[in-house]
Amino acid sequence: MVDKTGKPPRGPGQAPDDPRLWPFVAAQLAVDACFWWLERAPEQQGDSSLPWTTPSSVALELATMQLRDCSQTRSGQPALVCAPYALHRALIADFAPGHSVVQSLQNGGIDRVYLTDWRSATSDMRYLSIDSYLGDLNVAIDEIGAPVDLVGLCQGGWLSLLYAARFPAKVRRLVLVGAPVDLSIESSLSRLARNAPELVYDQLVARGGGNVSGEEMLRFWSKTPDNDAIRAALQRDLSDEQGAELLARFDRWNAETLNLPGTYYLEIVNAIFRENRIAQGSFVALGRPIDLKHVKAPIFLLAGLDDDVVPATQALATAGLVGTPPAFIAAASEPSNHLGLFMGARTHAHAWPRIAGWLRDDLPGVLARSA
Repeated sequence: MVDKTGKPPRGPGQAPDDPRLWPFVAAQLAVDACFWWLERAPEQQGDSSLPWTTPSSVALELATMQLRDCSQTRSGQPALVCAPYALHRALIADFAPGHSVVQSLQNGGIDRVYLTDWRSATSDMRYLSIDSYLGDLNVAIDEIGAPVDLVGLCQGGWLSLLYAARFPAKVRRLVLVGAPVDLSIESSLSRLARNAPELVYDQLVARGGGNVSGEEMLRFWSKTPDNDAIRAALQRDLSDEQGAELLARFDRWNAETLNLPGTYYLEIVNAIFRENRIAQGSFVALGRPIDLKHVKAPIFLLAGLDDDVVPATQALATAGLVGTPPAFIAAASEPSNHLGLFMGARTHAHAWPRIAGWLRDDLPGVLARSA
């Protein structure tokens, strides 16, 4: 059997004759293979949510989050921990005793601590954008009382930086931990965003009815950590009874994924990770172009020397993008992988007390010099 050209018809998946079309076919085959695998992957069994480590109450209910109040007193300078809204719950910032950002800040003398507990996206949230999250972050900060000390973890870091550039008077000090900002600097995260066909992202959103399923993201993007990887993240031996409990807790936390609004997700992929608009100064937030030179607050940058998600060179490069005078930029690096920056026992013993002390310390003349 032949077609009009006298050639036998191509079978499914067979490359077209015109080489210029091969990349498009390869991309579609990659997408088909990805989603065939996802459809065959076993469904995860849902468990009740893990409890928080630090006692807290809900200070505010917003469309995007519950604002959790972990404060030990009603007075003093407030710190708001901006958890990453990417795949997992905000429990990443309050994982377990000795492995909790909230606890380490409190132990370091920061008595008023708040946390963004981001909601898993429902169908009516599918059109929420980065502006939606910045807007609710602004409402939360007004509720707490500006200016706040803003502590951004991973993708909560670039969100915090955008906020500080958009509302500079509302941020007293800024802490960015393992935060991807300049995506021109090579990392596994930037490579993943650039190299996957755009069809993959679009179809993830389409398959979720306008949202992106956290379970699908976990199976598609994230390699299931083995015991060695979890040990490296928690930075402690897991062979004793307490270690076994931490291992079980980590497994449950890893399985408790969040769904993301499709609009928000595609905006991150395209504007931030593919086009690098934040670092280039072309990102528009709440109606205004963002110039990171407008950020003049004191900044503390924490990087992981073994972080392949946000390498230390990328995490520390933010210092050159902001308007903060060099004298008011503190930086530290830890022998840690990415998760270890937020969960690691060694990082909590060394780096986080330093961050808490930096937040407490007076910096004479800082406001006058950075105005």
